[in-house]
Amino acid sequence: MKPPEEAIAALLEGTHADPFALLGVHAGPDGTFARAILPGAEAAEAHDLAGKKLGKLSQIDAAGLFEGKLKGVPQPVKYRCRAGSHEWWLTDPYSFGPVLGPTDDFLIAEGTHLRLFDKLGAHLIEHQGAHGVHFAVWAPNARSVSLLGDFNDWDHRRHLMRRRLDIGVWEIFVPDIAEGRAYKYRITGPDGAVLPLKADPYAFAAELRPATASLTARPAKPDWGDAAHRDHWAEVDPRREAISIYEVHPGSWRRDEHGWFQTWDAMAETLIPYAAEMGFTHIEFMPVSEYPYDPSWGYQTTGLFAPSARFGGPDGFARFVDGAHRAGIGVLIDWVPAHFPVDDHGLAHFDGTALYEHEDPRLGFHPDWNTAIYNFGRREVASFLINNALFWAEHYHVDGLRVDAVASMLYRDYSRKAGEWIPNHEGGRENWEAAEFLRAMNRALYASRPGIMTIAEESTSWPGVSQPAHDGAPRTNLGFGFKWNMGFMHDTLQYMARDPIHRQYHHNEITFGLVYAFSENFVLPLSHDEVVHGKGSLLAKMSGDEWQKFANLRAYYGLMWGYPGKKLLFMGQEFAQVREWSEERSLDWDLLDAPAHAGVQRLIRDLNQLYRAKPALHARDCEGDGFEWLVADDAAASVFAWLRKAPGAAPIAVISNLTPALHDRYRLPLPHDGTWREVFNSDAGIYDGSGQGNLGEITAQHGGAQIVLPPLATIMFEFVG
Repeated sequence: MKPPEEAIAALLEGTHADPFALLGVHAGPDGTFARAILPGAEAAEAHDLAGKKLGKLSQIDAAGLFEGKLKGVPQPVKYRCRAGSHEWWLTDPYSFGPVLGPTDDFLIAEGTHLRLFDKLGAHLIEHQGAHGVHFAVWAPNARSVSLLGDFNDWDHRRHLMRRRLDIGVWEIFVPDIAEGRAYKYRITGPDGAVLPLKADPYAFAAELRPATASLTARPAKPDWGDAAHRDHWAEVDPRREAISIYEVHPGSWRRDEHGWFQTWDAMAETLIPYAAEMGFTHIEFMPVSEYPYDPSWGYQTTGLFAPSARFGGPDGFARFVDGAHRAGIGVLIDWVPAHFPVDDHGLAHFDGTALYEHEDPRLGFHPDWNTAIYNFGRREVASFLINNALFWAEHYHVDGLRVDAVASMLYRDYSRKAGEWIPNHEGGRENWEAAEFLRAMNRALYASRPGIMTIAEESTSWPGVSQPAHDGAPRTNLGFGFKWNMGFMHDTLQYMARDPIHRQYHHNEITFGLVYAFSENFVLPLSHDEVVHGKGSLLAKMSGDEWQKFANLRAYYGLMWGYPGKKLLFMGQEFAQVREWSEERSLDWDLLDAPAHAGVQRLIRDLNQLYRAKPALHARDCEGDGFEWLVADDAAASVFAWLRKAPGAAPIAVISNLTPALHDRYRLPLPHDGTWREVFNSDAGIYDGSGQGNLGEITAQHGGAQIVLPPLATIMFEFVG
């Protein structure tokens, strides 16, 4: 049956909503029939994929529309096209059947599909005897969707997509293309307006900014050698393991000789051995997924499934993770469902409607970042984000996700004035949809990836952030493995910035944190947020002259490594970077030529090694029975002392003297009489300290010992009997 003229016109204009009904190979009353758009062709004949001729097509429209009868039954075909002396072959995408099936439809509609990254996006596959790429995108309110790319001259009329009516997914299989092809989607909204060209939400790779097209690619790499590393973490309780995290911005840790970003392979040769030598257990990268704007540091990501092109291809990041694992180092990444950038090529009004976000700005606009907010209560949106978390764990073997800005997700009134937000159905400020999304994400990750860990940056007193979120658990329990201890960071840095003469009046800034230290599974974070935007470096925050600043910093690090909780330190702070961090330049590695900076670096290395070697310092980081106060109330001397302990391990006493006064006979209460060996002294000469100490050991009698407390220093003693 000949289609109406208006249908043919819509087809040629690239606006037809159901191109597969008209194009391709079909069974008809007079046998098999083919219709194809072949731009530039003057003559065309159809062949099967093996090359057997099936029939000749006639041109019925000068715009390149051909029709003709074919031999045999409907099957995938390719066309031999001619124009003058030129000849070329074109395999017909409309002669192939759909790739997605009814099970996919059901799970996608239900929002329970946990392998969407295998179905949506661009996948290099073999389909019905041909190699090519299957494209699929969710745009349920679109009138039509076209695939544009460098393989069709960015002509929206060439690859109109098939709509799966029940779920609003559009798909097409394009034969004879492979990796590295640029593409976008042209979406016509429900009102007939053509939207700005959209990148693929599930793309595995993207062009280097400022270009914004998606690229066909295979995620990660096929060969891995990290089974021993993954098996280890799958078998242990991370709360009782030593975890010391080195936070890294991959674009500014080091630059190459031209001032450009290092590739993942170059970082593997430099960063991995450095982190290993320094004793860190994990590297945590600020967001690695694609983002358009360098000063966002990756937190305004527009390509959630694509490692940024700044550092090479997707396989490069996979090689880095594999190399780190082989060296015994875990890799964590920052994951940012709290941020929804509104770049034209991204998810904003993706199909002409508020598809991924809220329409109402009282729910869907974030005033701090001028961005949108995901509609966490929509099952397809929650499924998209949960699948993204699963994707990084499965395809790139990442050891965990640090989830950014969780507090901004949990409260409807976050950074909003009265009248700028909508209460929940109970009249409260909690965003229960976001909480349930986080619970579901954590359940999915921990169920599918043994050994994974999730870490929340959550700055409020929301209860149960790191408590299990299984069925029947309180709905406030979010199911994270760990939570950043923002109170520790804020209070202790405020204390260290004070002149020592005033610290006695602010003793609780150190002691108060121990009141709640075991209410969550905490990570102690000294992150990038503390060394940007005019805050200065950690060294600059310390009070006093230059010598006192270094002594304060060394003492502070010693206190932190002896304090309950896992450790996190931002790059450059391990050698006392002087300048505030900037994403525009490399760290100031030349500072290591100075003894004071080299001393701080050596101190961090030794603290990491001590922390990892001594169960008393890590095995009960998250449990109250691993901590006991020895001196909590000596505010006048600004001295703090506690005991760290674990079953079957020798206890370790941690003592900090946070004034410049030397105490040569300080009475330290101890639980065991006998010899205690000095295992750490931040004032040691090897750290460029003054060299005051206890000649390697002390002897406790009658429940205590007389010790030397160096000025502005932290020391540790291990009981040896």
